Amino acid sequence: MEFSARGRLEVRITPSDVGKRVSVRRRAESADESAEFTDVVGVLTSWTGGVLVITRRTGETVRTPESSLVAGKVVPAAPARRRGVPAASFEELAHVSARAWQPVEREALGEWVLRAASGFTRRANSVLPLGDPGIPLDDALTRVRDWYARRGLPAYVQTATGAEGTQERLCAGLAERGWEREVSAELRVGGLAPVGDLDADVARVRLARSLDEPWLRRYQRFSVPGPHVLKVLGSGPSVWFATIPGESDIPAAIGRCVVDGRWAGFMAVEVDPAQRRQGLGGAVMAALARRALDEGASAAWLQVESDNDGARALYEGMGFTVHHLYHHFRYSRSS
Repeated sequence: MEFSARGRLEVRITPSDVGKRVSVRRRAESADESAEFTDVVGVLTSWTGGVLVITRRTGETVRTPESSLVAGKVVPAAPARRRGVPAASFEELAHVSARAWQPVEREALGEWVLRAASGFTRRANSVLPLGDPGIPLDDALTRVRDWYARRGLPAYVQTATGAEGTQERLCAGLAERGWEREVSAELRVGGLAPVGDLDADVARVRLARSLDEPWLRRYQRFSVPGPHVLKVLGSGPSVWFATIPGESDIPAAIGRCVVDGRWAGFMAVEVDPAQRRQGLGGAVMAALARRALDEGASAAWLQVESDNDGARALYEGMGFTVHHLYHHFRYSRSS
């Protein structure tokens, strides 16, 4: 917090700082009239009517009356980069991850992209709002709802928080208009070579350019693997599928990797629940990483849901750190 020359805490933010990352200390009322203080760090997404709205890295919004402020300051938009972690902007990673999971149908709305794939995954059936839609937000969201309604799909908008250039203000705007944050996930990045150097039994892993029926039986993220599923899974600049055969016709483990320039993205890493903690997931990722290194990639990324503690611990052990969080907002308020 900021101190004045006399050593007192000061509020050094104003409504002109909307859109910047801030840290504030606020006083909370208590039954015994004693002062309790809480700190909030996030992007100042609005300051109107005497109330500040701050959107945290997690996508949660916190409303704070300005009368309760004890201290506040603008803080750097991005933390110092960790040693060994590849530097990347949000915009670069947003485009790379989008190319690795492409929809069947897309339509531009200004700099937004409306995406659909018959409902297979939120990522392929949501708006990617990387820029200005070219029309007022309320009009843009009406267009979005109508576009998805014509396809019999719920309307989703994919947003991101927690890094320089992310979309905290859009998150707050969606929440104000009746859109609910349905799921959040972390986009993590790390060096590719350490993944390839894992001490794993990569000899068991079979790599292929296309997926087969056994691979799909292990994936199980759909009811019927129609053409739209195959199109999404097969999309990307350079796609590889990994399989560790099992004792039945269902593999013990699978994985998918998309190589795109310096980046290798890991997806669909699935292990038979009865064979977890045996190194199969690491073997799949190591084999895919070695192939990506052969193609010239040097950095890695992956996505993991924020409440998947087991996967998060696995990836942390491989050197992956959180770059930003992304969220899917679904329209829920009746028109």
